[in-house]
Amino acid sequence: MVLLACYVLFVEEHTWRLECLKLFYWGSVYMKSQELFLDICKYTMETNQEIISDLKGLVNIVNDGKEGYASASEVTDSGELKAVFLKYAAQRADYADELKEHIAQHGGDSDNQEGGILGALHRTWIDIKQALSSREDAAILSAIETGEKAAIEKYDKVLEDYGSHLDHIVLLQRQRTGILEALKEIETYHMRLLR
Repeated sequence: MVLLACYVLFVEEHTWRLECLKLFYWGSVYMKSQELFLDICKYTMETNQEIISDLKGLVNIVNDGKEGYASASEVTDSGELKAVFLKYAAQRADYADELKEHIAQHGGDSDNQEGGILGALHRTWIDIKQALSSREDAAILSAIETGEKAAIEKYDKVLEDYGSHLDHIVLLQRQRTGILEALKEIETYHMRLLR
């Protein structure tokens, strides 16, 4: 009974606490089932680390977006596009803060204020630097579209593991929807420029 109550406490609060470990230990001794105790602890710790890793990956990708939008806002000559870029740079900063709160709830930390260096997916925003050198709004918008599509793919990959992310699934879905809406707006501006 003690073992079950402690496990429910973990599931509801999504935090790993030493008190919970103690209860698990004494509960497992009481039930003469240390093997069960170790299996539950191992599974819970591995799952928690995977959640933290997934969320840190999303922090990296939204910070890449924040940087890309901020850079684009500095070089465009269009006041309308500058406002759109600054709006989405601020949105991505908010997204990163929300994700960091959930990382902390799972016992991790993320002091990352910039994008990640985790391979090609996270580096799609490099294209924007090339576009910025040309100062053509159509090229900037094209590069942003590429970055937004990469972000949506990253969110989709994390959302595939629905069970591990139950405590923040609504947050992830809301952020993904926000990125998709940004992509649609950027595509609309891009199509207008190409006419």
